[in-house]
Order: sequence, then structure tokens, then C-alpha cells
Amino acid sequence: MAKIDSSDTRIAIFQRKEVRRTLHNNEWWFVIADVVAALTDSADVTQYVHKLRQRDPELAKGWVQIVHPLIVPTSGGAQKLNCANTEGLFRIIQSIPSPKAEPFKRWLAKVGYERVQEIEDPELASKRTRAIYRAKGYSDDWIEKRMRSIAIRDELTDEWKKRGVREQREYSILTAEISEATFGLTPSEYARFKQLKRENLRDHMTDLELIFSMLGEAATTEIARNRDAQGFPENKKAARAGGEVAGKARKDLETKSGRKVVTSENYRSLTQGARKQVRLSAAPTKKRKKGK
Repeated sequence: MAKIDSSDTRIAIFQRKEVRRTLHNNEWWFVIADVVAALTDSADVTQYVHKLRQRDPELAKGWVQIVHPLIVPTSGGAQKLNCANTEGLFRIIQSIPSPKAEPFKRWLAKVGYERVQEIEDPELASKRTRAIYRAKGYSDDWIEKRMRSIAIRDELTDEWKKRGVREQREYSILTAEISEATFGLTPSEYARFKQLKRENLRDHMTDLELIFSMLGEAATTEIARNRDAQGFPENKKAARAGGEVAGKARKDLETKSGRKVVTSENYRSLTQGARKQVRLSAAPTKKRKKGK
């Protein structure tokens, strides 16, 4: 099995479709199911891929060389998903009869070139992520918090790796510990509460939800370091403790403000509300006629 590297994961956008990707051996690997969904609009991507391999025996024969299960974050926590690099995706796309294939190939080549640029200048990756969020309608203030939350999450996962946390299942459990202690909900429960399916949970959090997520993870990193937590059991205790720090702060705010931090709102409803407000403020006011 290929060595798993989940230290840097992002979402790319192809014609308004999200394609999750992860860095592995210093190159982008893309989630195959997302690519197939973007090219085919299939209602059952798993079945489509199964039939694709049946139709193309050569592709089926080389599948284990092309495809590797890699850790990718999802709204329910990190999961192992089948991924392929640019070369592998070109081979898979050859078997997909879709008019979207050629634009996708050009898009892949562009993404590959951008990765080379990002290796030479890491700040470009941050700028591109900001541009993607801005294009999707997020405010600059929210984007800054989201970018900070990504950095804090990366710092935490790096710390876990140093302390002997390796397995995908362990990452999911530790993340769930922090979330449950912070919000009273695991990531999967939180996603259902917000009526999300495949979407990234944190991309649908409000400012306060993001802030308390960051507090829980930053506190966990600090506690793990100070306790010199080693291995999964000790880091699980640190994760619970870090989440409890954020959970107490959240409850204190809720008591004093009279409002719950956890909300069923998601980015779609939030941005729609913001756009509606902009339209209302931009609408010309009618002048009242004299005598009225």
C-alpha cells in the first residue's frame, strides 16, 4: 500500500464541482469519485466506476497501480478514499465517454502546473484558497478565520504524527473527541444537524463555530505538548481535555449572550442572506410625492 500523507488537503473547483485532493509524495492526488461525478453527473458513482472497469479490461488490470486509498478529510472526519494522480486520472478519463473530458484534461494540467508554482512559492497556495472561497461568496472576514482554522488544524495533525498517531481511524476518533467536548456533537452528527451530505463541515460553519473549533484544536495541541502525550490513548485524553476548554468557553458565552453557538445555518443560507441584504441596500428608494 502507498504511504499515506494527509498533511496538506484542499478542495479544487472544476466547473462549480468540488474535487477533493490530497498531497502524496509531493504531488496532487484526486478523489476518483469526485472526478467521475464532475464528468458524468452520475447518480451512483460507485456503480458507474464498477461498470467502467468492466467495460475496459486493461483499466481493470492496472487499477491497483493507478489507484491508491489515501486519507482525505470529509464532513464525517478523515476517511480513506480511492485517489489517483494526474497521470492515473488521464488513463481513467480515457474510458469515460463525456464531452467534459477534454476541458477536464486541460484543467488537470493547469492544476499540476499550479502545484509546481506552489512548491516554489507556498504563499500562492494560500492566495488561491482565498480566491476560491471569495468566488463562492464568502466574506473576507470569514475567509481569514477559515484560513487560520486550516493552519491550526495542520499544526495539530503534525503534532499527532510526531506523537505516534498514524491510523486514519485514530485521526477520526480524536477529531470526534474534540468536537463532542466542544459542541456536544461529533462531526458526523454536526453535519447531519446542518443537513450536509458530502460537503466539508467547516466550510459551513459560522464565525463563532469556527472560533470555538480553533480554540478546541489549539488547546489540544498545547495540552498534548505540555503533557508530552505519546500514542493514541494519551492523545485521546489530551483531545478530550482540549475540547473541554473550548466547550466551557462556549457554554459561558451562551449563558451570557442568551444565544446558542451551534446553529443549523450553513454557508448557502448565510451567503444567500448576505446577498439578499446587499440587494435590499442597493435598491433605489422611491421618492414620496408632494402632498402625501
